[in-house]
Amino acid sequence: MNPSQMQAALERAAALPVSAHITLTPAAAAHIQTTLATEPAALGLRVGVKKSGCTGFGYVMDFARTIEADDLIFEHYQVRLVCDEQSLTMLKGSTLDYVVNGLSRLLQFNNPNVVDSCGCGESFSIKETTHA
Repeated sequence: MNPSQMQAALERAAALPVSAHITLTPAAAAHIQTTLATEPAALGLRVGVKKSGCTGFGYVMDFARTIEADDLIFEHYQVRLVCDEQSLTMLKGSTLDYVVNGLSRLLQFNNPNVVDSCGCGESFSIKETTHA
């Protein structure tokens, strides 16, 4: 891993308005820390979106094993969230939470950009933005 790439990704994220950051709840941070401890090569949790489902996009999460040139790193509670610039356009301002509902436990995005989601909860669409 190139330390200068990690530093650059941290600086790109820090330069954004706080309202554009991806944040974590304490419960999500604790769960992610436990999960990351099982993967020593992980640099953090990679979050993003991909085209998926009936509504348009789905969330993706995996171990971040590399830092790419277009990545940003958000650090909260000693947890690194790694996100590429393109995904950030749909995730800006989101909070990742760890939700326990009966026997179900999952990481869940609270995303202010979502305007619609499918009935099964697997995909979503976002607010259209115009670029000047």
